[in-house]
Amino acid sequence: MTRIDFYFNVTDKFRQVTELATDALKERRRLFIFTTDADAASMLESALWSHPPTGFLPHCRSNHPLGAETPIVIDWQGQNLLHDDILINLTPEHPPFFSRFRELIEVVGLEEDDRSTARTRFRFYRERGYEIESYDVAGQ
Repeated sequence: MTRIDFYFNVTDKFRQVTELATDALKERRRLFIFTTDADAASMLESALWSHPPTGFLPHCRSNHPLGAETPIVIDWQGQNLLHDDILINLTPEHPPFFSRFRELIEVVGLEEDDRSTARTRFRFYRERGYEIESYDVAGQ
């Protein structure tokens, strides 16, 4: 069953994703990052190119020819799922394909609309029997 982690009170979602990605890559894990649209994917790519400050995190979009070999894959359509390790959700709804992944990470900002949709997703997962861990990253 998919392990689900909620990171909430996140001031900068893209920075939080880069930190999570850095930790995952140290453990040789693979990430599939699900964004709302192409613009969000582009902004995330910029963050991945600049963190850490002296390097970058290897990534590409799901339709790239090297997607199957790249440890971080970014997508907003959910049609080209290249692996099943870690899914990071940056959308307001639960990804319909989340259960095929070993782990799902939900990143929740400070805005009330983001918190509200996150509560809906949290209930959705809990009602289906998923165990959920929550991490308050306020002040980090």
